[in-house]
Order: sequence, then structure tokens, then C-alpha cells
Amino acid sequence: MQKHIVVIGAGVGGLVAALELASQGLAVSVLERAATPGGKLREVAVGGVPMDAGPTVFTMRWVFEEVFANAGLRFADEVPCTPSATLARHAWGDGGRLDLFADLERTVAAIGTFAGAAEAQRYREFVARARGIYRTLEGPFIRSACSSPLALVRAVGWRRLDQMWRISPFSTLWRALGRHFHDPRLRQLFGRYATYCGSSPFQAPATLMLIAHVEQEGVWLIEGGMHRLAQALAKAARLHGATLRFDSEVAAISTESGRVSGVRLASGEHIAADAVVVNADTAALAAGLFGSAAARAAPRPFGATRSLSAITWMLRASTAGFPLHRHNVFFSSDYPREFEQLFKHAQVPTEPTVYVCAQDRGDHETPPPGQPERLLCLINAPPNGDLQRYDAAQLDACEAHTFALLARCGLTLTRSPEWTQIATPNHFNQLFPATGGALYGPASHGWRASFNRHGSRSRMPGLYLAGGSTHPGPGVPMAAISGRLAAGCLIEDLGSTSRSPPAVTPGGTSMR
Repeated sequence: MQKHIVVIGAGVGGLVAALELASQGLAVSVLERAATPGGKLREVAVGGVPMDAGPTVFTMRWVFEEVFANAGLRFADEVPCTPSATLARHAWGDGGRLDLFADLERTVAAIGTFAGAAEAQRYREFVARARGIYRTLEGPFIRSACSSPLALVRAVGWRRLDQMWRISPFSTLWRALGRHFHDPRLRQLFGRYATYCGSSPFQAPATLMLIAHVEQEGVWLIEGGMHRLAQALAKAARLHGATLRFDSEVAAISTESGRVSGVRLASGEHIAADAVVVNADTAALAAGLFGSAAARAAPRPFGATRSLSAITWMLRASTAGFPLHRHNVFFSSDYPREFEQLFKHAQVPTEPTVYVCAQDRGDHETPPPGQPERLLCLINAPPNGDLQRYDAAQLDACEAHTFALLARCGLTLTRSPEWTQIATPNHFNQLFPATGGALYGPASHGWRASFNRHGSRSRMPGLYLAGGSTHPGPGVPMAAISGRLAAGCLIEDLGSTSRSPPAVTPGGTSMR
């Protein structure tokens, strides 16, 4: 008899798990409380125009090439995208400006002009170190269900312990960057990599330097926006027979004789299942939002700190004064104070670093002067959306600080309330319950943080975990890998599928 699998949540991790399972001949039902697929990979309409409202940077394309290839599809056909020559544009209030490029030599030259030849050479050494860290961890950690430091050491191999030491797990990212760069602006720029997983560069391990290598390998621009990736994954899962149900909130995971037996929807409907994959923040499981049995199966890691939340402004606005690229970062003048306010005092920074994604721009695209363009403006915020209400007065002050920094860096925005949508930690907590609005699961603080994340298997037979709060961590490609790992563990535990995987013709027809 064909096994039936329920996947809770149509975020990237859940969609990838559903696609992997369905392409192996299992019956799969995806249940999503929202009206569309994507999870954090959201799309909103501002003034009737769709915009990406979640992750905006697409890296590690190879992950999705493998996912689609395993399903008999070509990623390039399903998700057309182009490489970006400019990775990001960075600016400081004193007028400093620096672009990073996909071409290493262009970046070296740019840093040389910006900060001198010695810093350019130090950057080469930094990139080499980042490459070494990534290559050490890709196979034994990122791609595998590694669950402990000892397991990682065994996977790397006892004869290569020197490589383990070079990944710098016991030094903070900020301290390690101080050894690489003398210019404080470069230290600040690369320290920002900690925020990619919602963490502080003053507490996150230096291992996160590997992000420099990930970006150097390519940043891609998806035609139609990042949400198109979620749509393509949903389409591929349906092609292989998966059923996707939206506006279908799961109230509890049901059990029988100590193992998963199905799920109960908020409507009261019960759906039987041989196994369940939960693609939701594990904080929701631990808080009992899927029932007490599931809470015991995935308890909150001891001592875990929530990762950062955000305040975002989705705008259609005209710009002047600063030559925006797709990805732009405007840095605060006091980085230590910014993160002290965020993590120690749970406050929105009085002078925040601002990320601006200009969604109508790329290497060659520039909107006509004076015409409105789609902008996502984002600052980091504490994950207290379940504890504090962000009122109008607080948001007005925050907005004033945010756009004042942009103005000091030369960017002028002409905007209107009717073409503006604001999201706060309150909003993100509503979208992702029990998180306080934390967008990356637990923060990556300390050398053990990565090992404290839940793996694919829970403590309950038949219950599997996926998503950015699980191993190997947050981010679109990492969430996809978590879905693959969850599907792999589930299939391994089932022993074998009930029938052969369905073939897919080049035209996209499932041969059933």
C-alpha cells in the first residue's frame, strides 16, 4: 500500500521535501496556513504591483539545480535567472562607497582604491580562508545530517583535524575580521555576514566567514522575483503528484502508540499519515502549537537565543542622489552600539544599518529618472514581537532614523503613504507564531550554536523537521537542503517505497 506523507508548511524546506518524496513515488499532501506557497519567501502587492517581501539574495544555485534534476527537470527552464556582476553596493555616511563584484580581481582593485593596496591583499587572504572553511564543511556538515561536534570530526577525518581548527569555531567573527582588516569599514562590511543568520558579529563564530565564498561563487537575479522559486517548486511537486492545500492550518499532530498517525486541521478535519514533515520554526513545536506530544518531540534547545527580527518598508518611490544597485547596504556609524541595543537591550537601534533592495535594478537596469521603483528597505530589530507592541510613535521615530541615514549617504526618496507597507516584529510573529518575529530560528552565537539546531529526525518516530530553524541553518538554499535531508531520513526509515519513482518526460508530463 502506498505510504502517505503530510508536509506541514509550504516554505522552501517543505516544498523541497514534498518534491523529493513525491518523485520517489510517495503520496504527499502539503498543508499550508497561508494562501500561497513560499513561507518567508513572500510576495506582497504595493499599489497593485507585486514585490518580494522576504529573502532577496539568491546564492548556491547548485542546490536547486540538484533538486530539480532529481525530479527530472531542468532548473534553468523552471526558474530563469542571470548572474549579477555586482554582488552588493555599500555606503557610509562619510561618503565612502564600495562595490563587491563576482569577479575577484575587480573586487581586489575596488578595495585597493577604497582602502589601499595592503587591505586589498588582506582581502585576498580573507577570501582564501573563507574558501577553505566552506570546502571543509560543505560535505560533512552542510550536505549531511551532522548532529554533533564529534560526528563532524569523524566526517572530516581524524587526519584532517588541522582543517577543523582552521574553520575558527572558537573565535568570534568580529575578532577574526580584525586580524584580516585594518580598515574599520571593511571589518564592518564583512561583519554583516552574521546578520545573514540573524546574529551578532560580536557573538557569532568566525566560521561564518564562509559566506564570503558563497557570495563569491555567484549571486543570481531570478526573473520575476524570488517568489517565482516557490511557485516553481510547488509546480514541480504537483507534477509528481503531490497535493497542495492552502488556507489549511494544522492544529495538532496526532499520535498512536507513540508514533505519528496524522494531523488535525483547525477546521476539525483529520488526515491520516504514515509520517509528517514539519516545515515550521521549531519554536512553534516547542511551544505546543502542534500539540503536547509534538512539543516533547522537539523541545527548545537549552540556552537558545532568538535570532533577529526586522522592520521593513515596502515602497514604490522615486529616488535621487545615490546610484542604487539591486543590493545596497548603508552602514551605521557605531556597529558595537547597534548590536548591543539589539541583543542586550532588545531595542530597535537608534542608528540602524539599512539594507535596500532595489527590485527594478540590476547590472544594466535603471528605472527612468523620477519614475517610482520597487524598494524593500530593511533594518534589524529585536525578536520581541510577542512581548512588545510597536506603536505609531515608535515607528515614526524608527522611520526618521532610518531615512535620515539614507539621506546622509546621499539617497533621497520621494514616497507616499498609499504606496508604503510596513512590517514589524509583531507582524512577523503573526506570520510565524511563537517566534517573536525571529526570522532565522535560534541565533548562531557561540561555537555550539550550529549543533544545537534540531536535525531532520525528531524524538518521535514518524515526525521529521525541515526549515531554516533546523540543520543546516537559515537562508533559502540551506532551507532547501534541510528539506532534502528530512526527505532522505524519512525514506531511509521507511525502508523502501511502495513502487518505482514516476518518470518525467522533457515536456513535463508525469508518466503514471
